[in-house]
Amino acid sequence: MTEALRGDDAALAAALLAIDPGGLGGVVLRGPPSAARDAWIADLKRHLGENAPIRKAPAHIDDDRLLGGLDLALTLQAGRPVLRAGLLHEAVGGALIAPMAERCSPAFAARLAAAQEEAPFLLVAFDESRDGDEAPPSILRERCAFWLSIPDAPPRGDDAIASLDVAHARDRVRAIGAAPDALMHDLCLLAARWGVTSIRTLVFANAAARASAALHGRDAPNEDDAILAARLVLAPRAVYVDASEAPAEPPPAPPPEAETSPAAADAAVERLVEAAESALPQDFLRAVAAQQAQRSARARASGAGARAKSAQRGRPLTSRPGALRAGDRLDLVATLRAAAPWKRLRSAGARSETITPVRRADFRIRRFVQKRESTTIFVVDSSGSTALQRLAEVKGAIQTLLADAYVSRARVALIAFRQNAADLVVPPTRSLTQAKRRLGDLMGGGATPLAGAIDAAHALAVAERIKGRTPLIVVLSDGRGNVARDGTKGRAAGDHDARAAAAGLRAALVDAVVIDCAPHDRGDARALAQAMGAAYAPLPFVHADGVDRIVRAHAPPR
Repeated sequence: MTEALRGDDAALAAALLAIDPGGLGGVVLRGPPSAARDAWIADLKRHLGENAPIRKAPAHIDDDRLLGGLDLALTLQAGRPVLRAGLLHEAVGGALIAPMAERCSPAFAARLAAAQEEAPFLLVAFDESRDGDEAPPSILRERCAFWLSIPDAPPRGDDAIASLDVAHARDRVRAIGAAPDALMHDLCLLAARWGVTSIRTLVFANAAARASAALHGRDAPNEDDAILAARLVLAPRAVYVDASEAPAEPPPAPPPEAETSPAAADAAVERLVEAAESALPQDFLRAVAAQQAQRSARARASGAGARAKSAQRGRPLTSRPGALRAGDRLDLVATLRAAAPWKRLRSAGARSETITPVRRADFRIRRFVQKRESTTIFVVDSSGSTALQRLAEVKGAIQTLLADAYVSRARVALIAFRQNAADLVVPPTRSLTQAKRRLGDLMGGGATPLAGAIDAAHALAVAERIKGRTPLIVVLSDGRGNVARDGTKGRAAGDHDARAAAAGLRAALVDAVVIDCAPHDRGDARALAQAMGAAYAPLPFVHADGVDRIVRAHAPPR
């Protein structure tokens, strides 16, 4: 996400959104709650018109309030169906604000995106994450033309922007044609140079150029409008530092009607690049690329807990008061029991005193808890002279765990590392027969690529989390690697990369245990466990029962 853009850019974005809300979709506003953000929202409301509705849809809102539907409490009171409009319907013609959009669920984001495709309202997504560690779901960001950062202090008013007639421009924008082909060609080249590949982004850039032309009283977008579109729409999505990092693909041919020489076309693109980049902070593109790479890594490392609460199935828990959301099951007996003490008071003046009046506060929602499957990922050092004995004992431990896998809902996987690579010998399975067949051809000896093994276990653990399972990584090693991630041989490089891989696993919050197989505690495996955030268990004489006991002691609850 961008650093704070110029104040006039933020003000221009508010005006452009009000001019063409359907074409621009919305805005992602990055920054904590502040007077500056409130001032920006006030400007947007003023441009939209005082009668334009502004609604807030927090991430925890239930579907009935968001989408509308049957109001159960009023229906029970009135004895007839009573419908209630949802927030999405109320926001038509105005704006819908999604606070803390970086924490909204994929389902909530999908509902907003689907509604925006059909209903004419602006989406304003507040991104209140810190240090770029989170971001609103991509399905929302890609439907917002502008990604802006709001400074801590309100920007000084821009008299030039305030004097523009936004209402008149909103009436004129429909008569403004698309940007000329030559300008769109330049915008496409600039997008390719910055690594922006989404067609939707170019549609937004065209809409922004049209709205800018309408705002400034022009009949068609010109180069100034294209520069503004590049600065506001393309720049925040940039992923490349410069043209040398872009893929080596030939640029699209200019349209036939654009009768310009190659030199003139290149000069136009360079002017566009120079003008767009002149308004950006120093090292802006590099910072964006670094932040996006960091977010992608953290997104891949995200996961769920070991126990899953469910609204539909599982072991029943005590009912709790709460709003009745889509998919929830109402505990009717508990609801009536909660309403019963109020029957006489609520029945006064009612048509019938035989029916217990129920209010929304009486609702009791049924709750369940489900056990999730677990996956134990063995990461075994198959290098060195004692590898065959170590592998034999691990085979025995795996077979012991798989013997009762059906009852314990457990899966087992095995990653063996030797020479220059880590191999997934046994993919996650509950089949004892399959495991025995795959374990039969294991070999030992060679170098120790410990860093690559930890990276492979990390990737497999994330994949298991995505499938709803709870991973446990069990590393059997003396903690001494001698092969770096890039295949370079050497103790120093191997240990350095192993510690770096362990730190990445620790950041992902994956449960792990390091079983020290060294005959004597030399401290390497202990240091590896500390870097990994894992439990440490010395087992100088590896045997199947010992491995099985350690795994069961450290397995996360399901």
